Amino acid sequence: MRTVLESLNTALQRAMQQDERVVIIGEDILDPYGGAFKVSHGLSSSFPDRVLGSPISEAGIVGVAAGMALRGLRPVVEIMFGDFVTLAADQLVNHIAKFRWMYNDQVRVPLVIRTPMGGRRGYGPTHSQTLEKLFMGVPGLKVIAPCGIQVLNSKSAEGKSSGRQVDAGGLLLTAIADDDPVIFIENKLLYLSRLQTPETLPDFEISLLLQSPNCPATQLPSYPTYKLNIKGAPPPVLTLAAYGYTAELARVAALQLAYECEIFTELIIPTQLAPFQAPMQAILASVERTQRLLVAEEGTISLGWGAEILACATEAFGPHLKAARRVASKDIPTPASTVLEKSALPDVGDIVRSVQDMFF
Repeated sequence: MRTVLESLNTALQRAMQQDERVVIIGEDILDPYGGAFKVSHGLSSSFPDRVLGSPISEAGIVGVAAGMALRGLRPVVEIMFGDFVTLAADQLVNHIAKFRWMYNDQVRVPLVIRTPMGGRRGYGPTHSQTLEKLFMGVPGLKVIAPCGIQVLNSKSAEGKSSGRQVDAGGLLLTAIADDDPVIFIENKLLYLSRLQTPETLPDFEISLLLQSPNCPATQLPSYPTYKLNIKGAPPPVLTLAAYGYTAELARVAALQLAYECEIFTELIIPTQLAPFQAPMQAILASVERTQRLLVAEEGTISLGWGAEILACATEAFGPHLKAARRVASKDIPTPASTVLEKSALPDVGDIVRSVQDMFF
């Protein structure tokens, strides 16, 4: 069984084999090092002319990659730590996200920014943050976050078997083929996690939510949403929404709630964080059934993804929404101390207690 890291590495190898326009650029990505987390390992040996090691300048890397994209290439930038994506904020927010609109659709910027986010590794305040919320509200940018689940999609647009793997690597291939800029968020703890399949998760029914705007029911959206229900359980009474590594925590919490508390949940895992109209439809459809919502994320609790989800649910259901809560990191810099870091970041127990508080 492959890891998430292997899935991403294989996707990069495949993308470069299939399209000569794909180039990789980043710091310390050349072999034998192959990048800080080894996602780029082996690429420079296989494609020495298209894997470019760069100086330590995130602003320069992203600026050069934007020019490459405008000239017809499909660059994939590796930012060593997600914390450093802030150094490229001007290029991303004021230029890359705007060019398509500024030039009346005459240009596109097919650029992917890959970067690891998250804590739980003891790296301290400037190497452990979860900062994707800084870019979720920027028109023109897509923010994508894989989880650790792999599903074989069985339907194509014609209703035939497509054999398409929906996993971290599959999402990365989709991002590379996207004509618009994508920030691709990879949680550090997911890298060495084994991809979970319906066979390795026998307690759950796993489905892909196929409906999205302008997307037929038989066609898979570019960045799909997973739905997990406990097999044989009564109808769910609460919707859990989470993404990335936090979705793994939510999955464990869902089992604990079912077997220890007899509280049955429906877990919704979007892979597209922004724009989030289509994933929001999936979450609202679940909340309409359960009338309760808990959102969980590793970013800090204030003004984040979860807050926006709760606001949309409140607007949609008003007094019919029986309960809604957030679980997230505390509004403090991520501590370097392992004990303090653990207390600052959300865990399974936080999710379970928040759900219990909504019922008892």
